[in-house]
Amino acid sequence: MRKTSVPARPAQPNQIRMNHILDTATGLLIEKPNASLNEIAQQAGIGIATLHRYVESREQLMVRLGFRAIEVVRTAIAGVAFDEEQAERYVTDLIEALVPLGDKVHFLVHDASVNENPEIEQAYEKLRQPVMEAFERLRERGVFRAELQPEWMWGTAYSLLFLAWEQIRAGVLAPRAAVSLVADTLCRGLGPDRRR
Repeated sequence: MRKTSVPARPAQPNQIRMNHILDTATGLLIEKPNASLNEIAQQAGIGIATLHRYVESREQLMVRLGFRAIEVVRTAIAGVAFDEEQAERYVTDLIEALVPLGDKVHFLVHDASVNENPEIEQAYEKLRQPVMEAFERLRERGVFRAELQPEWMWGTAYSLLFLAWEQIRAGVLAPRAAVSLVADTLCRGLGPDRRR
């Protein structure tokens, strides 16, 4: 079940353009990790001079990409409510919120410049906290096995999300099918052993 949220203040034109640049850069860098700033500017439909008004260097761009990814993923996670009456629904809602953000999740976990930035690492840990707490609650309710640690559950969920995102990108899997496939695989894989 999704939380209803209060509409945010409209973004300023500069912020909208910056977000467009960052989102475009994320997609390009996943396809071509060594893409130049010129290639990023071209892909975003702007000139290199315009790009330099927003970021001074590739290093600064990478840090901004990390924070943008965290912002987008955190917003998606915050929109997923944990309903005590239907606790197992949380997994499907979470996966549904995160599947479209596969590029952001991939970037956060795999880009070395992001992983080596202490501020981004701290923000990433804070981002994961509500999910880790929800996984703990699912474990307490018997949705997930008691012996599994939330860290393992997070890693498993991330791996399945990434696999689904890769297959969606390759045209092998439809986004809607990915949600049910990931949620089902996660719940069956981490859920109680029913063979006994």
